[in-house]
Amino acid sequence: MLHFVVLGALIFSIDAVLHPPPKDDKLITVTKAMRQSFIDNFDEDKERVPSDAELEKMIESWVASEILYREGKSLGVDRGDDMIRDRVAFKLQLLIFDQIRVPQPTEEQLRAWFADNHARFDEPESVGFYLTPPTDEATARQRLDDIVKQHETEELQKQTRAVLGRPVTSLAASFGDGFRDALLAMPQEQWNVVQSKDGWHVVRLDSRQPGTLASFDSVRDQAAKIWHTDETRKRAWEAVGRLKASYNIRYEQ
Repeated sequence: MLHFVVLGALIFSIDAVLHPPPKDDKLITVTKAMRQSFIDNFDEDKERVPSDAELEKMIESWVASEILYREGKSLGVDRGDDMIRDRVAFKLQLLIFDQIRVPQPTEEQLRAWFADNHARFDEPESVGFYLTPPTDEATARQRLDDIVKQHETEELQKQTRAVLGRPVTSLAASFGDGFRDALLAMPQEQWNVVQSKDGWHVVRLDSRQPGTLASFDSVRDQAAKIWHTDETRKRAWEAVGRLKASYNIRYEQ
């Protein structure tokens, strides 16, 4: 409930800035904070501040943009513009995230979260291997024969790619299940022909490192940071979900 109240106040504040009440619709306020931001952002290197004339020019440029924005919005020119929609949505998203306050987790909470997410900290099993570019099976077998006899072309040598420390869990997505299974079944340091989803390769498995499980104590600080990020994201999307509840959404087929 507290977040809903905070979010409601936030939305009201944003709306008050972007959509002032009718009686003040023509009022544009250049605040002291805004004036200072113009000064602070004038020179990235912070070597000098703007002159009075330069500051006045920046302020008048901003006022002109604000007038154009309001007039354009009143005419509805922002409707259907995905760039404007995404930009406004992104800024509101940042504001919502900035309002989220997440307390430190208890030891019990953090340990329970780590138990459910330890895979994010474990070192996965990985392999290192070489492979030639994809081709048809006959060409791949000819290349294998050339490589075994050390007669391969210089061009093929340059095209042969070294893949180092590649997690085994990522192989299937890139090369296909069959390639992964064949690679893992190969003896090390021996060239062979293997089919991936892109074609046939000549492959040599050079290393295979088993995965290691992370201990809670060794990654506690990192886990706390990721827990905080996850919890912030979860609470922010819960806030968006509460906003969504006030809308009737129709999905046309």
